[in-house]
Amino acid sequence: MKQFIDFLLQFGNLNKQQIDFITSKAAALELPKDNYFWEAGKIPKHIGFIVDGIIRVAYYDNKGKEITKYFFDENHLIKDWENFEATFYLEAVTDCKFITFTKKDWKEISDTILDWDKMIEKIMTKHHTEKMNNIGSLISQDATTRYLEFLKKFPNATNRIPLSYIASYLGITQQSLSRIRKNIR
Repeated sequence: MKQFIDFLLQFGNLNKQQIDFITSKAAALELPKDNYFWEAGKIPKHIGFIVDGIIRVAYYDNKGKEITKYFFDENHLIKDWENFEATFYLEAVTDCKFITFTKKDWKEISDTILDWDKMIEKIMTKHHTEKMNNIGSLISQDATTRYLEFLKKFPNATNRIPLSYIASYLGITQQSLSRIRKNIR
């Protein structure tokens, strides 16, 4: 829980009473590899903060091909904006540990802590900006540069994520990724 509180404090101030209240609403969740945190077509049940592990955001295109859209690793808040059906799958690539909140508990925190929504908005804006910068670079760079950028963004993830997921994320074949990896060693 300390990791989550330390993360929050980067975006605003909380007193001891507020921290205790947040802690009272939180639950720990261990999600084994290959299980889903959210499933497409279902309303997400939890808001989660990744303490340990990697989550893959994926969907199926109109031809039934699975596409990896993004990865979330440690110190990332996963929150939907409203009550909507998820359009993506959020799958554990590794065994994951979360701090989670039900939507009801999250709303209670929001209703109780005056600047909570502002703090969460700052977090979500930061995450959104990071994702948009990554997507922009994926579109404008060659495959080798995209892979090198992936290594910078997820330095500890290469050995934890299957190559097929990395290749899908980069928009290349697994064979192309293998060639790139061989050429940069």
